[in-house]
Amino acid sequence: MRYCGSVYRPPSEARSLIVQVTYGCSHNTCAFCSMYREKRFAIRPLDDVLEDFRTAREVYRHIEKVFLADGDALVRKATELYTILDTIRELFPECRQVTCYASPSSIRIRTEEELRKLREKGLLMVYMGLESGSDEVLALMRKGHPAAEIIEMGQKVRQCGIALSVTAITGLGGPELLERHAVDTAKAFNAMNPEYIGMLTLMVEPETPLYDWVHEGTFQLLTQPQVLEETRLLVENLDSPGSVFRMNHASNYLDLRGTLNKDKAAMLAEIQRAEKDLTRLRPEAWRGL
Repeated sequence: MRYCGSVYRPPSEARSLIVQVTYGCSHNTCAFCSMYREKRFAIRPLDDVLEDFRTAREVYRHIEKVFLADGDALVRKATELYTILDTIRELFPECRQVTCYASPSSIRIRTEEELRKLREKGLLMVYMGLESGSDEVLALMRKGHPAAEIIEMGQKVRQCGIALSVTAITGLGGPELLERHAVDTAKAFNAMNPEYIGMLTLMVEPETPLYDWVHEGTFQLLTQPQVLEETRLLVENLDSPGSVFRMNHASNYLDLRGTLNKDKAAMLAEIQRAEKDLTRLRPEAWRGL
């Protein structure tokens, strides 16, 4: 594959064929994120995209999963996305899943008819970053969208038959907004009722505004007990039946997983055990992105 710059994908796409259909992120101003800072957002030429898929067919005997990179593939013209999905289906009849990142902006420009057609042609799921359900945290972190809009776009995706995986970040509001961040994020998840909920724990990346704020002392990171407190508040307020909950990313101190709402009590018990014994947490040196 011919890649431009660093390529990122969700952990669950580790075994997927990854083809860039766009370069970078269409927003790319979040204060905590450095993922696509080295490149400007651009739509990749369609012929180059299709050529990569043809090359992959020559190289790989069996491809079950395809991830369309970079940070906001859904922003392409719908007709071009149809062509990409038709090509995948033609070249890889064994493929059972096509996914991509999506932003509230790219979902908004897609009509419901377009989203339904994308699903018919094989787009099974999109990954969307909520980050926080608190408007105060979202504004601080320069997300570019209020919580209500992110929720609305998540609901739109689900109503059109496309599965939704939503992520948020523990610690994103610092100690001052700990409770509001936890409770409002849970409420946002509940309103969307996504198929998958993913929780990361904040890590400060160089060359981001957040990195500068931390070193200037204007933003304070949570301690491990505060991370557990916030996590407990989040889980206590979750009411999203059927959502698969995963807090098993390398950035997390605590490995927590289950299916809501049936595993909620077990997850709370695991958090309480960790609060009593911090040695159960992942050591700081072992955390990563």
